Amino acid sequence: MTRTPRTRRSPSSRRTTLLALGLLATIGTSGALAGCSGDPVPSTGTSGVPATGGTSSGTASSGTTPTPTPTPTPTPGADLSLDEKVGQLLMVGVPAAGADDATLALLRDEHVGNVFLAGRSTAGVDATADVVAPLTALAQDGTTGGVPMWVATDQEGGLVQVLRGPGFSDIPSAQDQAAMSAADLEDAARGWGAELADAGVNLNLAPVADVVPEGTAEQNAPIGYFGRQYGSTAEAVTPFVEAFAGGMQDAGVGAVVKHFPGLGLVGGNTDTDAGVTDTETDAGSASVDVFRASIDDGARVVMMSTAVYAKLDPDAPAAFSGPVVTGLLREKLGFDGVCMTDDLAAAKQVADVAPADRAVRTVDAGCDVVLASASTDGVRDMAEGLAARAKDDPEFAAKVDAAVGRVLAAKQELGTGG
Repeated sequence: MTRTPRTRRSPSSRRTTLLALGLLATIGTSGALAGCSGDPVPSTGTSGVPATGGTSSGTASSGTTPTPTPTPTPTPGADLSLDEKVGQLLMVGVPAAGADDATLALLRDEHVGNVFLAGRSTAGVDATADVVAPLTALAQDGTTGGVPMWVATDQEGGLVQVLRGPGFSDIPSAQDQAAMSAADLEDAARGWGAELADAGVNLNLAPVADVVPEGTAEQNAPIGYFGRQYGSTAEAVTPFVEAFAGGMQDAGVGAVVKHFPGLGLVGGNTDTDAGVTDTETDAGSASVDVFRASIDDGARVVMMSTAVYAKLDPDAPAAFSGPVVTGLLREKLGFDGVCMTDDLAAAKQVADVAPADRAVRTVDAGCDVVLASASTDGVRDMAEGLAARAKDDPEFAAKVDAAVGRVLAAKQELGTGG
């Protein structure tokens, strides 16, 4: 299938589109809130936006005729129940080799709206498509309220490539990708994205936007040690992040730019270490500049780090921090897309926080999707915690509403939602 490369839009054009999607996501929700005792309102409504540009009524003297109002097309996700809304805020890991019955039952019971292919598979494109089919069937049978799933994986390249085998390329590491021109990388990423799309994957948790200063890679456990960085300055990293994300988008696969506000200056790995703290990053740091540029280029999904950033909020991991998520990412950088977390299921960095509280603190901070990729053990607690808090706290319920609205808007804009 031939895919036409996208035309990058200006930030103002992109935000106009998002405002329209946001309108679609909120039309007709007030009544649902009133009838649900504080339940989050549906993020998409059944009403369309009236046509504009014609006269609202004709007159006999002018000879004009009324412009007919088009019949609204129902938007996927209208009239979601509270449990279905919560399900849209969860992304749950399933083995890339195939989900077992217990995992499928969990996804069904909790109305999970997004899955992550975890681990490693060398079975190839066709076999992966067979793994994905029963997962996406859950959306078709009503488990997600009719909202299509995000099927995600980690296909960065190098040591971080979940899917291999017939039909999948061996993707070089970001460090090696940076030896290409940005144009060549975008072409290559378009091909890698097409492979994912053929396998049924529509979201790639890549590219890595972290800036690792020159000479420090060996001491940077999560990124530099594995060659996951594109370079040591914002100027070096930015064009490759945009090229990789652009190629994926051209192929019909959303890209997740990670790990905000940057993991290039830490020593520990939040997956395996507790107390990981960055003492240097602030709003003007190089890594933040890369995210700013990516957002202006049209990034729709950003992943939050779980490190603590002493200069931004010394009291909470970034994914739990209102000052970092809402204050810096959304307000200062103007990001109106989907904010998802790094893994909150098994990461040592957050192990001292109960699973339900991890999910609640994430949404309370202004984030949208809780990633539980490494284990399913706490997923039920996460879902129940979000629903319980939304029932009891109207202010939190409004945050759930906003998060669901952003998820569904991004799914539509990235071609997943319709």
